Parts: sequence; structure tokens; C-alpha cells
Amino acid sequence: MIAEMQPRLHPGKYVFCSGIRDDLAVDAAKVAKGSFVEDEGLSFIIPQEETGRLGIVGGIPMRQITLMVRSALDGVGLTAAVSSALAAQGIPANVVAAALHDHVFVPADQAEEALAVLIARQAEAQVGS
Repeated sequence: MIAEMQPRLHPGKYVFCSGIRDDLAVDAAKVAKGSFVEDEGLSFIIPQEETGRLGIVGGIPMRQITLMVRSALDGVGLTAAVSSALAAQGIPANVVAAALHDHVFVPADQAEEALAVLIARQAEAQVGS
């Protein structure tokens, strides 16, 4: 999967957040890129431009990189390879696995560097195949 991942950087910025007022949760869900129910409550990945309307203050602006390979939920090693490559360059990553692809959210100011790191990791895997 690593050799075939073809990372793609999406436009826009996102903020991970929780604690949205109940009366705004439906609106947040409509614009959210993703959500998860945690023990402390519902967390969302919200487009940064929606944060003011939803009363969200702060949050690290993140960019989304999709690994354009059909990832298997029972696959082994893709998340580790991606997060290790980024960690080696000091780039934080929040990996979200969905049904078809894995998505990596990185700080917006490091997104281009993260994309270059992942493309290089893909190339290394292709040579090793």
C-alpha cells in the first residue's frame, strides 16, 4: 500500500474541536469533514471558515492529505509508515481511517513539507518493491 499511496493535498483548512453547544451540533454535523463520539462528547473536524459561526475559538488550522490508495481496514503498516515518516521530520499528524482511504491532517503551515515527505516515502517503497 505504501508504494501506491499517491498522497494528495486538499485545499482548505480544518480545525478539530469538541464542546460545541447542543443547539449548533446539527449545523456542525452538516459541514463537518468527520466526527467521532468520545467519552467526553462529540468531536468534529470542521472547515476553519465555519468556526466563527459555530462559536469555536482556537484550534490548530490543519490541512488534509488523502492517501489515494484503497486502504484495507485490516491492512498492516500504512499508518505506521506515514506517521513515522512525518514524525522523523517533526511534523505532527492526525490519521483518520475511513472505509476507502486514509486521511492525514497536518498543521497547515507544514502541509507542503508533509506532502513532500509522503511522496518521498512512496518513492522509497516503490524502489524497495
